[in-house]
Amino acid sequence: MTITKAGRLSKTTYRWVPWLCIAAAPFAVEIPFFFLGTPSGHDVEFHLYSWLEVVAQWKQGIFYPRWAGLAQFGYGEPRFIFYPPGSWMLGGMLSAIFPWTLASEIYIWVALMAAGGSMFGLARRWMDRRDATFAAVLYAVNPYHLVIVYWRSAFGELLAASLAPLLLLVVLRIGEGKQRGTGLIGEVVPLGLVLAGAWLVNAPAAVMIHYSMALLIVVVAWQRRSARVLAVGMGAAVLGAGLAAFYLFPAMYEQKWVSIGQAVGVGSRPLDNFLFVRTADAEHDAFNRVVSWVAVGEIALTIAAAWAARSWGSGNRRLWYLLAGWAAVCMMLMLPASNLLWEILPKLRFMQFPWRWTLCLGVPFTLFVTFGVRRWQARAAVYLATLCVLGFAWHDFQAPWWDTRGDLREMQDNMESGAGYEGTEEYTPAEAEGASVDQGAPQVRVQGAARTAIRVTRWAAERKEFTADVSAPDTLVVRLLTYPAWRVEVNGRIVTAATQDGTGAMEIPVGAGANLVQIVFARTWDRAVGGWISVATIFLVLILWRTVRDGGVGIL
Repeated sequence: MTITKAGRLSKTTYRWVPWLCIAAAPFAVEIPFFFLGTPSGHDVEFHLYSWLEVVAQWKQGIFYPRWAGLAQFGYGEPRFIFYPPGSWMLGGMLSAIFPWTLASEIYIWVALMAAGGSMFGLARRWMDRRDATFAAVLYAVNPYHLVIVYWRSAFGELLAASLAPLLLLVVLRIGEGKQRGTGLIGEVVPLGLVLAGAWLVNAPAAVMIHYSMALLIVVVAWQRRSARVLAVGMGAAVLGAGLAAFYLFPAMYEQKWVSIGQAVGVGSRPLDNFLFVRTADAEHDAFNRVVSWVAVGEIALTIAAAWAARSWGSGNRRLWYLLAGWAAVCMMLMLPASNLLWEILPKLRFMQFPWRWTLCLGVPFTLFVTFGVRRWQARAAVYLATLCVLGFAWHDFQAPWWDTRGDLREMQDNMESGAGYEGTEEYTPAEAEGASVDQGAPQVRVQGAARTAIRVTRWAAERKEFTADVSAPDTLVVRLLTYPAWRVEVNGRIVTAATQDGTGAMEIPVGAGANLVQIVFARTWDRAVGGWISVATIFLVLILWRTVRDGGVGIL
């Protein structure tokens, strides 16, 4: 640490203090991990198995996985087509670099650090370094993020928390680009990048981010009496979709090939997840009470802090109303009275859980508390009050579950042995029934009575090769769920595979004698189109951005 003659920290050291605080806060959240293990939330196995899948496929030379080969206990599913790549790419990298038993802890730390950093960048627009640091720490470890960490293990959503402050930041900068000479393009691109990032990190969060963007853009356009702001918002939405098209287009087109409707089945519908709603599932209701009390605590503190921030709002009236409006919409959408909106607004119901809006509420909550509560003792009391609500929910309704290091190593063993793991209902191919698959089935077997000799030469995630010498024409049953992207060749000739009734396993007709069977996960036209749209959008952005920098598009 460098000290000046005046006994003060040097400017260089002072700059690092906020980041040290932001790094320390997520570490403090993880202190219970040293004693209790790793939180085993609702989605933990989905994410951790996905990370192991990704690492295994990288070793096979597959950079961008599409098919999770060991899901559905080795029958596979196309989860990587539908679940955005941001979280499983990051989780895969961490799993490849660090010891497996530490991967999730490091991921949580990184995600909370990113959230705190983005809030620090937003808060510095109005606050000094000390207050901005408080806002960053408060946002990083706010109560809803703790619910995600301890109860939900929704790693994609946790990573998306860093995008909400950036969304507000870039929306508020609309109009400033014109003064700096970057024009409309210089404002569309940053907002488009945030929206693209949302699509590539977590789909429900992307829906929230886009609806929040629409609200913020409309309010800012009305405040400034500027249709230009609306143009920026529309352009950014198109740009973001174009940049994310390599994921987004196949995910939209191929939904008809899977049971995507299961994502909003009973228990996962908005109707079953408003605050304090009761259902026939006691365990579901116990968690709903946990997250409901946390949401109500955050709502109450947001309202109180907004009222306390009125004096600050007199000098920043537009921002105060913008934050209040955003917070009010987030609160309203958590209540049963908003059910009609969940039914009629496009794609909103695929957010599943109305209390997810607490993720966006975290931004107004943090800023109002920081602006409205100026004394540090009072700030500490506010945060302790939120922890008390969390502790009450922990003690009275549902305590978190925990995985030991042995549990995590068992996941590795299931991958290495080929036993696989449970699949995901909404990503199960449409004609398959994951619960009915034969977990003890061999990779390939003959269905009828023909004598056969089978030799598997390759069994990778996206390519299967084997030979089958059969005494008479018969059908081979493969430990693989049928899906339109699979291309099947027998002795170099493309054949149409059938689907086994009940399970959805692939059935391949073969003739008598030697049969060389090759099954390849082919690149479908929708994936090719999505990829080219993203490439074209990137080139267009680079060309326009360079033109703007060179001063050639002044009118924009």
